[in-house]
Amino acid sequence: MRLVVVAGAVAFLISFIITPWLIKVLKGRKLAQAIRVSGELNFPKHEGKQGTPSMGGLAILAGIIGGYAVTHVLWHRAPSASGWLALYLTVGLAMVGFADDYLKVFRSRSMGLRARTKLIGQGAIALSFAALAQRFPDSHGNTPVSSAISLVRDTHWVLPGAVLLVWVWLLTVSTTNAVNLTDGLDGLASGAAVFTFAAYTIVCIWQYGQRCTETGAVLASCYTVRNSLDLGIFAAACAGAVFAFLWWNTAPAGIFMGDTGSLAIGGAIAALAMMSRTELLLPLFGGLFVVEALSLIAQVTSFRLTGKRVLRMSPLHHHFEMLGWPEVQIVTRFWIMHGVFIAVGMAVFYAEWVH
Repeated sequence: MRLVVVAGAVAFLISFIITPWLIKVLKGRKLAQAIRVSGELNFPKHEGKQGTPSMGGLAILAGIIGGYAVTHVLWHRAPSASGWLALYLTVGLAMVGFADDYLKVFRSRSMGLRARTKLIGQGAIALSFAALAQRFPDSHGNTPVSSAISLVRDTHWVLPGAVLLVWVWLLTVSTTNAVNLTDGLDGLASGAAVFTFAAYTIVCIWQYGQRCTETGAVLASCYTVRNSLDLGIFAAACAGAVFAFLWWNTAPAGIFMGDTGSLAIGGAIAALAMMSRTELLLPLFGGLFVVEALSLIAQVTSFRLTGKRVLRMSPLHHHFEMLGWPEVQIVTRFWIMHGVFIAVGMAVFYAEWVH
């Protein structure tokens, strides 16, 4: 438990110190992402955000890596296979996001990477993660990511090799893009992510306490998750880093996380869902992100099929902006909604154990 607390605390401090420094550097060089203004067709008024620096995800990334690394150095622990893989997916997707932010901020290309290019980059990282995660079995043959679809633990739905790659790709790309869509109001995505990482921290600690021993299963319901304690350390580092960033990202934001941050957060959440064997709980642990993504899908589908929109603007948070809700009110209420989703997810997780 001490390792988890230290990881979260160190990640918090690193992110909290680096973020204002990053704001100062980016503002000093007048590097900011272009903001869509209300002069564009029916777009909410965001003129006050002009000049706000982006790429704050670099501070989040530094906090995650620093919190995880310092904990292992202090306790003379070697990073586990699961820990390395979680970092690989997080950092790899962050680099895809960084390339997008770099073009927006340094090259003044407002659209950043082309959508196809970004998807190819995300797919390459996801597929390489899937291939690596099927290696490094423990003494019981458990790999970091199982070939079976999981709810709270592995189900009987075992996926063959090629289908498993598609499943991992789908989980990774959908999660990262859902977080990216949610990052449209100050503090919305970062605050929701803190809830999600805190939930995964609790899940991984519980799994570690109820893990199957090296000599065999003590209880029929023990967990076979690889390196559950190390995943808990990683989740706590993520929670700490994003929580510190939220101090500077809450309205009015001093900095945006950019795609560097949103893709990194999405990758970390996807990694935790797959390696903690809670893949089908992801729609609950990432409830707000799922709702935001579905709102966009519904809007596009409705418009293409009927020529009518179901929302004034998508994703969902912009719809409420168009209705006249204040930004802080939208963010706070969406956090509450996300908290309810997570509470239900935790209840399902615990109920399965009790059963």
